[in-house]
Amino acid sequence: MNRQKLIQLLIRIGLLLLFASAVAFTAVKYSAEIIYMAANPDAFKNILAAYGATGVIVFIGIQILQVIIAALPGDLTQIAGGYIYGTMLGSLYSMTGITIGSIIVFFTSRLLGFSLINLFASKEMLAKFAFLINSPKSEVAMFILFLIPGLPKDTLCYIAGITPVKPVTFIVISSVARIPALVASSYIGANLQLGNYTVVAIVSVIACLLLFAGFFLKDRVLAFLHSIMYKNKDKLKIDPKAVK
Repeated sequence: MNRQKLIQLLIRIGLLLLFASAVAFTAVKYSAEIIYMAANPDAFKNILAAYGATGVIVFIGIQILQVIIAALPGDLTQIAGGYIYGTMLGSLYSMTGITIGSIIVFFTSRLLGFSLINLFASKEMLAKFAFLINSPKSEVAMFILFLIPGLPKDTLCYIAGITPVKPVTFIVISSVARIPALVASSYIGANLQLGNYTVVAIVSVIACLLLFAGFFLKDRVLAFLHSIMYKNKDKLKIDPKAVK
C-alpha cells in the first residue's frame, strides 16, 4: 500500500469513527427525550414554542436526527408534527427534515461504504437487499420499497448510498414514496389535536392494517422484486468492489 492510499484509508477510518461516535453520543443523550416529546405532543408543542420563531427549525432538526438515528420512531414525530402544525405544515416540515436527513445519510454512506453499513444493518438485512446493491436498475425497486409500510426506510437510506442509484434520483424516490405515509401520520396528529377521535381511529386502523400487511408480505415483495430484476434465481452475494 502506497502512502497516498494509506492516508486515504486513515481519513476514511477517522471519518467513520467520527460519524459513528457522533450518532452514538446523540442517540444516548437525546433519544429518550425525543421519544418522550413525540409521545406527548402537548409537551413537545410547549418546548418548541419556547424557541419562538426558531421552533420550526428545531422540529426539522429532530426529523433530521430521526433519519440518521434509524432506531428513533419516525411515525411518532410525524404525528406530533401534524398535532402541532396541522396536516399541511406538519407534512411540509417533516418532509423537509426527512429529506435533509436522507441526503446526509446517503452521501455519508456513499463516502464510507460498507464499513458504515455494517454498523447500521445486519448481514441478514444486507443479504435481503443485495439485489439493490448489485443492480444498475434498482430505481423502481427502491421506490416500491420506500412506498411499502413496515420496511426500515431510514436503514434503506444507508443501503441506498452503496447502490448505483444517482443522488438526485434517490432524493426524488425517497421523498415522493414517503408522501402517503407522512401525510397520513400528519393527518392523524392534526385530527388528534382537534379532538376528531373517530377520524383518528379510522385512519389509524387503516394505517395499522397496511403496516401489518407490509411487515408480513415484505419477504414476498423482496422475492418478487428480485425475480423481475434477475433471470436467475441464485442468491446474490454482496461484492464490496462492485460499489465505488
